[in-house]
Amino acid sequence: MTTGISFAPLVPMWAIMLLGLIGLALVVYGVVRRARGALLRALPIAALLVVLAEPKLVSENQQPLKDIAVVVVDDSDSQKLGAREKRADAAVEKITADLAAAGDMEVRTIRAGRTDTSGGQDGTRLFGALTAEMNDVPKQRLAGVIVVTDGQVHDALTPAQAKQAEAPYLNAPLHVLITGERKEVDRRIRIENAPDFGLVGKDSMVRLRVEDTTVRRGTRVPVTIRRNGGEAQQIMLPAGESENVPMAIENAGGNVFEVAVNHTPDELSAANNRAIVSINGVRDRLRVLLVSGQPHVGERSWRNLLKSDPNVDLVHFTILRPLNKDDGTPLNELSLITFPIRELFEEQINEFDLMIFDRYNQRGLIPNQYMANIARYIENGGALLLTVGPEFAENYTLFGNQLQQLLPAEPSGRVFAGSFRPQLSPIGRRHPVTAGLGRTEGGTGVSESTWGRWLRHIQVVPEKGNAVMTGQDNEPLLILDRVGKGRIALLLSDTIWLWGKGFDGGGPQTELMRRTAHWLMKEPELEEEALTAAATPDGLTVTRRSLAENEMPVTVTRPNGAEETVVPKYVDDGKFVAQAPVSEPGVYKLTDGINTTLTAVGTPNPLETYDVVSTEDKLKPLADATGGGVYWLEDATAPTIRRIASTRVAHGASWMGLLSNEQYLVTGLNQTPLAPLALLLLAVMAGAMLAWWREGR
Repeated sequence: MTTGISFAPLVPMWAIMLLGLIGLALVVYGVVRRARGALLRALPIAALLVVLAEPKLVSENQQPLKDIAVVVVDDSDSQKLGAREKRADAAVEKITADLAAAGDMEVRTIRAGRTDTSGGQDGTRLFGALTAEMNDVPKQRLAGVIVVTDGQVHDALTPAQAKQAEAPYLNAPLHVLITGERKEVDRRIRIENAPDFGLVGKDSMVRLRVEDTTVRRGTRVPVTIRRNGGEAQQIMLPAGESENVPMAIENAGGNVFEVAVNHTPDELSAANNRAIVSINGVRDRLRVLLVSGQPHVGERSWRNLLKSDPNVDLVHFTILRPLNKDDGTPLNELSLITFPIRELFEEQINEFDLMIFDRYNQRGLIPNQYMANIARYIENGGALLLTVGPEFAENYTLFGNQLQQLLPAEPSGRVFAGSFRPQLSPIGRRHPVTAGLGRTEGGTGVSESTWGRWLRHIQVVPEKGNAVMTGQDNEPLLILDRVGKGRIALLLSDTIWLWGKGFDGGGPQTELMRRTAHWLMKEPELEEEALTAAATPDGLTVTRRSLAENEMPVTVTRPNGAEETVVPKYVDDGKFVAQAPVSEPGVYKLTDGINTTLTAVGTPNPLETYDVVSTEDKLKPLADATGGGVYWLEDATAPTIRRIASTRVAHGASWMGLLSNEQYLVTGLNQTPLAPLALLLLAVMAGAMLAWWREGR
């Protein structure tokens, strides 16, 4: 309980003071003029002023309030390195016990900094959680903040920034307890700059930086680079310096590069010894050569498809007059241009992404030496599509030259001239070029059983490749094959254009042609043997695509090196799917023994795992600005706690101070008038009467 005097004036205080000055002036005037009773007149004046001021004796009933101490514990992944987590737990236990023993302290413990596996949080974020917790903490009751961390905090502000943001933790000492050790060593690699897109066939420049606390700046350190989990390429980079490294973009779509440095002895963590660069490969302009051996109704099907794509640069030639045609027309009367054989098949052959021979008949137009160039073009990674008609059953076919060893089937010389309905083969239902073509989606499309008929089918003897579509008598209709680094497709009918015209119900002409062309040009989404993974809210969705029907286990390697095996189950269309749990963000490596892929969960190169060396540099400025201290727990256990006044030093070598604010809550108020009104009125009357009596003598 505390007692004091308060005033409840009946009139404004300035009026009371004015009346007091007037009364004092009158009394002084009377004294100077030696008037009788002048001093006695001061008594009623004073009593009247007291009546107007109404003084009271006030006593308060007070309830002491506990001060509030906030303990912030870093629960990030880097706290699990070495003995950090053990030291943190011991320090928090001691601090909590000491504060509880004080008895006059409310303790709030915040555990923050845990990385969000969905990628919503990158790095250790402690001060955002601290600010949110202190929204309902009166600054007059805050005794101090104690942060237990390894020092790698990514949302710490400078003192100037914290002051500008009016951070509530600036009103009391902020103490920092470092859980790591001063002489920690680590080697890490960092992606400083990388493009999102790159041109296929070109190099993209990626800026890398290797930091190593065990070697001098500029010392060359070996770095390995793998593209899409393939063979490793080794380069040497200077430690502590940034350098641009060319990375080849070999395919359209995702090009995932894993950049890694070797693990060193006594290193804190191997998680930051590798980083991921994902560059989406795009083709500048796809160059396609279309050679039509003769004019025919379906000639424009391929031309229209390719011309409708703005990314395709189409070169189309139609052979109107073969060399063996001799009708006596003088050369100077012919308006046809000469077929540029040498330019196309020797000088510019490697510039084409795809060659299409549409009903081409080999009658000496392209000499054998140029056919040999085409064969080498395919084996070195080129693509060839043959759409054939009756000419493929004749003597002068493309099978009778250097392409003979590359083509997947040999013509039998027989042509089916009747109508037939194209169907998907068992392997075609799993091959990405044709899978799903015969299934309606949402009630749209034409089902396989009602596809329109074709009117001509060239019989062949299949030797290799995958017959994904069949025609008359289940004979192969569309054959896809890989040759060396290249690919070949053989379409054994020239009446696919009937689907585009809607004949007999039509069919998926455009989609089939598009998929075939894109598979030939190595579109990643159309690979028949592939392994992919994607992060979802339920974990990691592993998708294996294969023409084989058997299930195969997939090994998942987590960012921390732990391995887990999942077995994708068959779904449809050649897809096998499985779910793998995700325990932490980072780079996951998957392999089924044939294919290997990498995928990033959350941030590809998270801040949390990049720099894990303990430091006081990020939080010491804040601690100094608030009067707090920085303590390394490797030296001793948590420092003792002292209660201090706001004007005292808040830390020492082995102790840290928390403010004693002495705040209280008023639970009651008693008011007693110091001068009863009756007594004051009596004083006024007595003073006036005494003054009159004195004047009358």
